Amino acid sequence: MKNIRRWGPGLLLVSPSIILIAIFVYGLIGWNIKVSLSNWRQAQPTSHYAGLGAYRDLAHDAQFRLTLAHLLIFTIVFALGTLIIGWTLALLLDKGVKGEGFFRAVYLFPMAISFIASGIVWRWLMNPAPGDRTTGLNALFDKIGLHSLSNQWYLNDHSVVFGIRSWGMAAMALPAIWALSGYVMALYLAGFRGVPEELREAARMDGASELRVYRHVVFPHLKPVTLAALIIIGHISIKVFDLMVAIGGKQWFTQTPAVYMWIQIYDSSDYAKGAAIATLLLLLISILVIPYLIYTVRAERRS
Repeated sequence: MKNIRRWGPGLLLVSPSIILIAIFVYGLIGWNIKVSLSNWRQAQPTSHYAGLGAYRDLAHDAQFRLTLAHLLIFTIVFALGTLIIGWTLALLLDKGVKGEGFFRAVYLFPMAISFIASGIVWRWLMNPAPGDRTTGLNALFDKIGLHSLSNQWYLNDHSVVFGIRSWGMAAMALPAIWALSGYVMALYLAGFRGVPEELREAARMDGASELRVYRHVVFPHLKPVTLAALIIIGHISIKVFDLMVAIGGKQWFTQTPAVYMWIQIYDSSDYAKGAAIATLLLLLISILVIPYLIYTVRAERRS
């Protein structure tokens, strides 16, 4: 009875949120999995059980495998770009600059812009049109005499790795790097500022140079920050959709699994296949997030 009195008011307070999450999050996830196991392959709804047929179709779908390859290249470039740029900006700010607040705001500003707006701007910047129709970066390169740097960006098929047009997807990652580097910078800057000054001073008194202080004292403390940044960037990359559509539409050379899912559902009316793709994306994100949550909980218990 005492436990009920203790937990009852709090449980009653959060019960509306629990009910809404149960219905609109886990309920819809369950419904999506049910659709992926059905034979709903046309506009007319059907609920007949078809097993793993949609998943087997995806396993033999060359276009879906290509979207996974696109996603892999996009994720690698996106993650490396944001980590390197974010880490560098945070290091520069940690060393102390005048107007630090202004620079923090400037670096974080792109994060406040939606991927749709960023994609529209970067579609103009990466415009591959030749001749007089050249705009954006290609026009800038032409005006300053760097004609060799002009290229077709996401349409470029000259760089091929394992049969995949790698440079095209790498170019698609540029606006994502621009948008999220400031956020990663904020994470790293918090990590830099979280290192006790006493540790730095102790290392300096032992004769360590500033480079060694950062290498042996500061950088080891940034491992949890790097892991958190990788998880965040990875899950954003897996579900990226709006950026791809804003730049390249639904063309095959800019397709990721999320874009392909949209095509299957709204263009082909293959709801089972689209739901199967959504389930696989959820599984990929879970593989990233769940181990990180377990690691975080265990680390908090140890501390």
